[in-house]
Amino acid sequence: MKNKKEKVKSRSEDVVEWPAGRLDFSAGCVVMGVLNVTPDSFSDGGQFFDTDKAIEQGLKMAADGAAIIDVGGESTRPGSAPVSAEEQKERVVPVIEALAKKSDVPISVDTTNYEVAKAALDAGAAMINDITALSDQRMGELAAEKSVPVVLMHIQGTPATMQIEPKYKNVVAEVLAFLLERAKRAEKFGIPKQRIFIDPGIGFGKTTEHNLLLLRDIDRFVDSGYRVCIGASRKAFIGKLTGKDEPTGRIFGTAATVALCAAAGVSIVRVHDVAEMVDVVRIINAVEHIEV
Repeated sequence: MKNKKEKVKSRSEDVVEWPAGRLDFSAGCVVMGVLNVTPDSFSDGGQFFDTDKAIEQGLKMAADGAAIIDVGGESTRPGSAPVSAEEQKERVVPVIEALAKKSDVPISVDTTNYEVAKAALDAGAAMINDITALSDQRMGELAAEKSVPVVLMHIQGTPATMQIEPKYKNVVAEVLAFLLERAKRAEKFGIPKQRIFIDPGIGFGKTTEHNLLLLRDIDRFVDSGYRVCIGASRKAFIGKLTGKDEPTGRIFGTAATVALCAAAGVSIVRVHDVAEMVDVVRIINAVEHIEV
């Protein structure tokens, strides 16, 4: 592990720029806001299904300090069914177009579908978040062609099957190995290393124990040479540990995961409660950067 001064020095030059956007990690961890334009996402399903409400929420996230707004039109909650490309496009494209015109915050499209990703980038999105880690070769080629960053996530199975007895011999080693292989594959597509983010996929084909092991050893991912994105916001394992059945009651549990990840050097935390988690990362970033 790097000592604190080494981490500060490495972050001081940590700015990622590409034709359609810019992310500044010089202060440390940044927040990605979750904007689900769906009727059935596990936490906020239906809340922002209306286009106008989704746009309003996206602008609020930007005002609250989100560095990225992640727009998705397909729920990937446990047991969820796929949504057609046409339906996803109808949901997300108007929202992305409006946000791109009204805000300078980079917009990420959360999709596994090439056609949806292409339409989203054409509409003004500046980043691809793919829970299958570019399993479709066309997604990698698209990201390279459009010169946009990618988030590569690990999932065991599919959203419909992922929580049916997930098993690993060594969850940290296996997930890290998968992500490093996919990151190298992304580089072969022509995506520069600095535009590749790896995400261990908290809650995607993992038990509570698996999630805790990944969080405990998150420094191994941070030390991999690739920037790390973590999405633990409001997830079921937090509810199990805290006794909070409703996802909206898991803000403090989420804050604990955000603080842990930010202190470990994670670059992006993907959250529902932007204003609250921006406060958390600001405190952690300040502590990490204090010089004696």
